[in-house]
Formats: sequence, C-alpha cells, structure tokens
Amino acid sequence: MEKENCGVCGAPVEYLTSSRELTCESCGRREKAHAVCSNGHYLCDSCHGAGIRKTIMEMALMTLEKDPFKTAEAMFSQPGLPMLGCEHAVIAAGAFMSAVKNDGRVRVSNGDMGEAFQRLSRQAAGGYCGLTGVCGILPALGACVSILYEARCGKDIEQRLTMEAVTRISAEIVKLTGPSCCKAYVLAGLGVAVDFLRDAAGVALPVQNRTIKCLWSARHPHGCRLDKCPYFDAARYWPVKTPPPAGPC
Repeated sequence: MEKENCGVCGAPVEYLTSSRELTCESCGRREKAHAVCSNGHYLCDSCHGAGIRKTIMEMALMTLEKDPFKTAEAMFSQPGLPMLGCEHAVIAAGAFMSAVKNDGRVRVSNGDMGEAFQRLSRQAAGGYCGLTGVCGILPALGACVSILYEARCGKDIEQRLTMEAVTRISAEIVKLTGPSCCKAYVLAGLGVAVDFLRDAAGVALPVQNRTIKCLWSARHPHGCRLDKCPYFDAARYWPVKTPPPAGPC
C-alpha cells in the first residue's frame, strides 16, 4: 500500500487529533493545522497541490465534455494529483459546472466557474472530513447549485434547494466512509448533483456511465474498502494482491 508522503521530504504524513501551530515550508505562513510529516514539515492548503489545482481548473474551462463523470475521470488521471486531498473538491466543482456549461440549457459562464472555485476554497479544508464531518466536496457542489439558482443568504426557495442538494450529497457520501476516499466521494457527489439538476431543473445531462472502475485502489494510504466500494475493480486489483481467503464451503 502506498503511504501518504510529505511533499517536502517524502516522509509519511501524520494526522493529528488536536491542532498544532505549524509553519508552511513553502510560503512561510504560520497557522494551526492537523497534518504534519514525521520530520516536522508542513504545507498549508494554499501551497499543497497548488499546481494540480491550477491544472484542474484549466481543464474545466477548456473541456467540451457534457458528461461530468468523463471529465472527473480525466482529472483523476492527471500526474501530481494526490490520492486524497481537497484537490478533489476542485474536481467535483469543475467537472459538474463544465458539464452544465457545455450542455447549454442552463447558462454558466467562465466567471461562474471561477466563483465556484473561489467559494469552495473558503470551506474545503484538508482533513476536515474526519475533524468536523464536512467533506470539502459538499461545499464544492453546494457552491455550484447555489450559483445555478442564484442563491444567497436571505433568499427563499433558492437557498432551500442549495441546502437540500448538499444534504443529499452528504447522505450519499457517508455510505462510502470507513476509511474515506476522495475519489469515491467525487463520483457519489456528482451522481447526486446530476440527479438533483434533472429533478429540480428538468436538465438531464448525457451521462453514459456513473460507475467508473477505480484505477487507484492500491494507492490508498489508509487502505481501500475493496469490494465494499461500488467503484472497486476486483479484476484489476487482485492480480497484484493476495486474494482474500475463501469462505467456508
């Protein structure tokens, strides 16, 4: 199993249950955080994965794809994307908003997509799925729905629809925990968002396949859920792993 390693020295990353004041090795920002490598190195959320986030945003703006699952799969395959991390929140928002924009029945501009990325950056924080129960994919897709409905604090049905969408996404993601997997969460969240758009706005995106076969099971730093996950590809995984023992006859 691949270990989740420090972006500075390659040592294993440790997750803390209580925050510690740390200094980012890249920008020098000093803040309280919950993840540090065994050699004491820390990268803040802004610096961690900054290059790959830029790549994902550019892909979202440039793609002509109307199927968000295909776009997400292409983003998953980008070199430099960590197995886990809030870069996946950017993937969720980028894949969904680009699909809606390219479909054309709901008006979405590049400025709207930039707004979604800006909003999610305020709430998608690394490790907070375990620390507060809020996965960054929730505010990412919630921001998308809010923008599509022009919701804001003080509005009526628009705000209710946004919060309803986020509640549904959370309920679907919680089924996939133990341990968490950002890629599975993206796919589950996109499924709910696609259905919500169809039911609430009458816009059915041309989705061909929701159940993408995962290529990354062996990389999970905390252990893949294997056949408990709907995206697990047993045929790909077991040839390079020892299969589980057979049950009693």
